[in-house]
Amino acid sequence: MEKTEARRRPLAPLRITCTSTECDKNLHCFRQTKRMKLANQSGVCRACGAQLVDWGRVHQRDISDAAYTVSALHYEKFRHYFWHVQIDQRAVNYALRKGSWKLREAVEAKIRKSIGAASPVRDGYQTPREGSGNPIHYGQHGTASCCRVCVEYWHGIPRGRELTDEEVSYLTDLAMRYIGERIPDLAAEGQRIPPTRKDQ
Repeated sequence: MEKTEARRRPLAPLRITCTSTECDKNLHCFRQTKRMKLANQSGVCRACGAQLVDWGRVHQRDISDAAYTVSALHYEKFRHYFWHVQIDQRAVNYALRKGSWKLREAVEAKIRKSIGAASPVRDGYQTPREGSGNPIHYGQHGTASCCRVCVEYWHGIPRGRELTDEEVSYLTDLAMRYIGERIPDLAAEGQRIPPTRKDQ
């Protein structure tokens, strides 16, 4: 009886954090530890020391080179997870209803609000995870524009000052690239999508 009930219960989701690694699967974490900062080590995996990203190239923030940046993001386990996790239906519906034009405006506004300030409130916790019903949150995590710590080490934008319009535009472009790849049916103009129970 107990075995049957256990089989029916859904599996608990995998616990993944910003610092998770699976180096044997080439999934790393490039966020510095305190010890790495003291040793002036940056850009290497905190678990195995692998150097896989051309940080000078990524820190150029050249949207015409976004394909390289996206491929580099995939080396980090947390980013890789968000490029492959199933986007919840409410988030997909949100994107389809807005369309890419209005969604871009929403992405830019969200980036300004959540990470645009020099010292955002609750930095590191301001962007909800998967299941939030908002595709922008997925895009922010997938492109390392979720908090100022991630923005600093991935995009070379220091903390302690406001983001410039150019930086906001770049991060918006990256998040829109993520959304475009993950929700390929997204049209320029919004569509009428009937609400589901959770959408209401």
